[in-house]
Amino acid sequence: MDEIIESIPKLQGYHCFACGTANPIGLNLSFYKEGEYVCSELTLGKNYEGWENMAHGGIVSTLLDEVMSWSMIYFRRIFFVTRSMKIKYISPVPLYRLLTVKGAIIEGEKKRLCKAKGLIYDEDKNILVKGEASFAILSDKDLYLVPEKLKRDMNNLFKRF
Repeated sequence: MDEIIESIPKLQGYHCFACGTANPIGLNLSFYKEGEYVCSELTLGKNYEGWENMAHGGIVSTLLDEVMSWSMIYFRRIFFVTRSMKIKYISPVPLYRLLTVKGAIIEGEKKRLCKAKGLIYDEDKNILVKGEASFAILSDKDLYLVPEKLKRDMNNLFKRF
C-alpha cells in the first residue's frame, strides 16, 4: 500500500534563506509529510554551485539543516535552535537534477535536546548525503529571543498541523 503524502503549510512573508517566501535569493522550500519523514524536492541551479556542476557543500548542509528543522517543527511543534550537525557527503550532489531531501526525528526530548536525521537522494533514489543534528529546545525563559510576531505566527502554524 502506498504511503499517504500530506502537504505541510508554512509561514508566508519571512526571509529565511531556506524556506522563506519573501527572500528573493532564497530556496523557498516547500515540505510534505511521508510516513515518519518531512520531505522536500528541488533542483539546484548554477547559483548554488561549488565545484563545476556540483552543489556547494554549504548549500547541501543548509538543505539538511532545514529539513531536519522542519521535522522538529512538524512533529514536535516547539521552538528550538540547531546545536550541532554532522554530515557525511557520500557522492557529489549534482546541479540540474531532481533531489529529494528527507528529515526525521530519531531521538525524543532528553532534558532540552532532540535529535534528527537527514538524507538527500537523487532522482534514482541513490543516497548522496546523510546528516544528523542535535537541536536545543528553547525554554520559556529563552523565548524572548524569538520576536513576538514570529511566536504568534508559529503557534498558529502549529495548530494547522
